[in-house]
Amino acid sequence: MTFDEWTRTGLPPLLRFATVLCGTPYLAEDVVQDVTIKAQRGWDRIGGLDHPEAYLRRMVVNEYLSWRRKWSRYVPSDDVETGSSPDHADRTADRDELIGELAKLPRRQRAVLVLRYYGGLTDNEIAETMGCSPGTVRAHASRALATLRIQFTSLAEEVHHAY
Repeated sequence: MTFDEWTRTGLPPLLRFATVLCGTPYLAEDVVQDVTIKAQRGWDRIGGLDHPEAYLRRMVVNEYLSWRRKWSRYVPSDDVETGSSPDHADRTADRDELIGELAKLPRRQRAVLVLRYYGGLTDNEIAETMGCSPGTVRAHASRALATLRIQFTSLAEEVHHAY
């Protein structure tokens, strides 16, 4: 596969993955652009791999994890596509809330959850993508899910007491 062929078929799914990981299409485009430039330079090697898409996904994760901007101050938009819900307003509110809560997580924890639940990867695949052990992946996932449970439980209690 040539680099041009990959950009036509592989770039859109990589950009969707990066959008979920980054929380906004604008930052995802920046990350994917940086990765694409690096990939183009090394395409002779990358294009010859059995699974170049896995290698490029790992490049996106690494670029995201090393991104130098202040992610904790950034409030992501609602441009990430998710599953459907009967009520568009509820779906949008739920998606906004989830993306906002994911944005509060440390970058590695967020990357693990996105790779697991959006990317559909196993712990071993996530470990390979992130360059760590499967135990570390499970620890990040456990901490992230516990944090999200605490935040959503607190939010639910606030809403309950308001009514």
